[in-house]
Amino acid sequence: MTRQAPLIAELVNLATSHRRGGAQVRPLEDKELMKAFAAELSEDGGAALRADPDAGGRLAELAAELREALLADRPADQAARINAMIRKYGAQPYLVEDVGQPFHLHFHGSGGTPVQALGGEFATVLALIVDGYGPGRFGQCDAHQCDAVYIDLTRNNSRRYCSAACTARAKTAAYRTRRQS
Repeated sequence: MTRQAPLIAELVNLATSHRRGGAQVRPLEDKELMKAFAAELSEDGGAALRADPDAGGRLAELAAELREALLADRPADQAARINAMIRKYGAQPYLVEDVGQPFHLHFHGSGGTPVQALGGEFATVLALIVDGYGPGRFGQCDAHQCDAVYIDLTRNNSRRYCSAACTARAKTAAYRTRRQS
């Protein structure tokens, strides 16, 4: 779960953010999105995405669904969106033994494409985060001119920015405002 949360946020930010870190950005589409996100995955996961000619469009659709779930106004709406994704992507648990690690659960979707597999896994990760941490662990960056999303897995639910760069920009701006007063 903790390894997948940053991937979920990265996919959403690559495909849906228009402002990131104080700068205008163009959301990635199709092959650009597929290539950028494949670089974030394991070698096998990235290769599977690159082999699917429709992966970019499917990733954009998945990112839009994830963003709606992450930024839902009410916990009930968030749960409904996550549950709909679990059903849509057919998330199914199974045990995996990775090299050097004990058996652990994976939740790939039951569809035939790599994006459907990711959709099932990502939807289940969001459900597990809501179950274990509560529904208030997803948000949009509080930094000026940034609409990127984040997933907060801190102990005290203190995260408010998408990155260290946005945190630094916000703290610097607050300091300058205090100094001017």
